[in-house]
Amino acid sequence: MTDSVTVIGASGALGYGLALRLGIAGTPIVIGSRDADRAEETAAKLAADVPDGTFEGYANDEAAERSEVVLLCVPFRNQSETLTNLKEHLREGQLVIDATVPLAAAVSGRATRMLGVWQGSAAQQAAEMVPTGVRVVSALHTVSAAVLRDPAQTPDEDVLVCGDRKADKQRAAAIVERVPGLRCVDCGRLEQSRITESLTALLIGVNARYKTHAGIRLTGLPDALWQPPS
Repeated sequence: MTDSVTVIGASGALGYGLALRLGIAGTPIVIGSRDADRAEETAAKLAADVPDGTFEGYANDEAAERSEVVLLCVPFRNQSETLTNLKEHLREGQLVIDATVPLAAAVSGRATRMLGVWQGSAAQQAAEMVPTGVRVVSALHTVSAAVLRDPAQTPDEDVLVCGDRKADKQRAAAIVERVPGLRCVDCGRLEQSRITESLTALLIGVNARYKTHAGIRLTGLPDALWQPPS
């Protein structure tokens, strides 16, 4: 049986869409929320949408303990608090895939503007906050939540993955690419996430102007982007 993946923030648009698509792909999903009842409600809703899927809901701390891979899909205003509360529950060897974007909307500003982060990016802040031995990669910032939440649509876009260890990025890509139509691209070290995160603000403006759900597609790449570990 495929190992489970924990999605923290699955009551939000991106988190729900990812949990839905991974559930359709046969991945057991653990939903995490600050409120256990809310997590259970989200899991029940997903189970109704994907009758063949496996969904469980728990408070964030228990949810984080139940999977080796944790998708963090919370708003920037909640990222620091969430990771602080998970310090005693994340463990060495786990992988955190951080999709947080420091949009100005987090402080009542415009969603097309970015906030400055002392560490350089939200993902670098996450890497600074997790316990020793927990790996962090940055991904999924440019993926359309609206498309993910609609199973009738097939995504056709790239997922830009940043991290300091290639093995971690490969591990994240293996999870994300369970969703048909998503292709992961290695975009370098975690410090590059300040660039990939900012593309969210860019796409929000593009989507508003053209009334669409645009994504990112990189051209001219080879067919095999991820070589198996040697």
